[in-house]
Amino acid sequence: MKLVIFDCDGTLVDSQNAICAAMIHAFAGLGLTPPSRLQVLGVVGLSLPEAFQVLAPGESPVVRAELAERYKTAFPRLEPSPIPRDPLFDGAKGAIEALAGRADVVLGIATGKSRRGVIRLLDQENWHDLFQTIQTADDHPSKPHPSMIDRAMRETDIRPERTVIVGDTTYDITMGLNARVSTIGVGWGYHDVADLERAGAHTIVTAFDAVEAAIDRLLADGEGVLR
Repeated sequence: MKLVIFDCDGTLVDSQNAICAAMIHAFAGLGLTPPSRLQVLGVVGLSLPEAFQVLAPGESPVVRAELAERYKTAFPRLEPSPIPRDPLFDGAKGAIEALAGRADVVLGIATGKSRRGVIRLLDQENWHDLFQTIQTADDHPSKPHPSMIDRAMRETDIRPERTVIVGDTTYDITMGLNARVSTIGVGWGYHDVADLERAGAHTIVTAFDAVEAAIDRLLADGEGVLR
């Protein structure tokens, strides 16, 4: 069996508008200047405490904790829209459902989102039966700590040489390397391809229709990549 673990924000779903709006809500509510869109996208993938250490380094731990709470409570207040809050990237739905239909693939999620955010995505896409292991920021240290991948492998009883992480940030790539699994960087997310390459991604894909072949190539013969 192959364990294929996907990041969410920037990999499966384009959530940048909601994330940036929630950041503006959090900072403005405390009378602070919000970070730029580029700064916000740079911390996507980190858990909230680590994200606010980067975005508000001069503020006290108490203020950063309040920013995190305001960020989390912003989502229910965002204006309703006919566009899904977390729209899938082109090709994501077909790729996930094709992989889920394979007898030799187990799907997982490892994300800096809360479990509530993941459940919202699974509800939106009717994907509750597709992912056998789901790891969120609620239960783990922030990426790039390997805890999420380690737990996913234990839950599915699949070894590192049969495991791959697919993600859009250097945090995903470094997390995968820390867990000694194969890593696929995606070219449509929030970190530049050059940064993913410098982080050590074993391969880069630029469209979802290339993901399945990349997985099979990296995990061929059950040996994983050379480490």
